[in-house]
Amino acid sequence: MKRIVVLSGSGISAESGIKTFRDSDGLWENYKIEDVCTYDAWLNNPDLVLEFYNQRRKQLHEVKPNKAHFSLVDLEKKFDVQLITQNVDDLHERAGSTNVLHLHGELRKVRSTIDEELVHELEHWELKKGDLCEKGSQLRPHIVWFGEAVPMMENAAQLCKTAEMLIICGTSLQVYPAASLIHYVPKEIPIYLVDPSDFNTEMYPPIEFIQENASVGIPQVVNNILGEEA
Repeated sequence: MKRIVVLSGSGISAESGIKTFRDSDGLWENYKIEDVCTYDAWLNNPDLVLEFYNQRRKQLHEVKPNKAHFSLVDLEKKFDVQLITQNVDDLHERAGSTNVLHLHGELRKVRSTIDEELVHELEHWELKKGDLCEKGSQLRPHIVWFGEAVPMMENAAQLCKTAEMLIICGTSLQVYPAASLIHYVPKEIPIYLVDPSDFNTEMYPPIEFIQENASVGIPQVVNNILGEEA
C-alpha cells in the first residue's frame, strides 16, 4: 500500500475557525509569545500561561473539522496515510484520521512537570494551578514551547524518509525544525503544496503548487490521486 505523508499546519485549522498568532484579529493579539509560550513564561507567570491555554481549549470545543480534514480521511481509506501536524488541536482525529503525529504537542493533553513521560488526556477544557500528576507535581500543557526541543522530530523525519508521496497544506514552511522535513523525503516522489499565498518553490524539489485554501485545494488533490489510482 502506497505511503502518503501529509504535513499540515495552522492554515488547515484556521478554516475551521481556530485563530493563529499570525491573524490580525487572532487569539494571540493580546499576548506576547514570550509571555505565554516559553518555559520562562511558565516559571514567571504560570497563571497567565494556564489561562491562555484554557482559552485555546475552550475555543477548540467550539469548532469542527472542515472539508480538508475529511478529504484526508477519504485518502486513508485507500492508502497508508501518515499525518505529521504542527497543530496542537485534535481536528484531524475528530475527522477520523488514525495516524497523526503531533510535532508541537496536543492541546487536550497535559503532562507532569517532573516527568515528561507522564502524559494524560484532560477530560475537561480547564487546567488549574493545583492540578497535580500522580507524582505530586503540577501539570502543565503538553505543548512544545518556543525554545524547547521537538521530541517527535526524529519520528517525523523517519516517516518522511519512507514517503512515496508528500502533501503539504496550511504551512508556510518557515517554522523550523518542521520546515526541514521536506528535505527528508526521497527526491523522486510527487509533492503537492496547497497554500493560498504566493509561494516560491524554486528552492525545493519539483512541487505541484495548488494556490488555494486547504478546504478547496486538499479535496482537489485527493480527488486527483484517487482518480489516478482508479
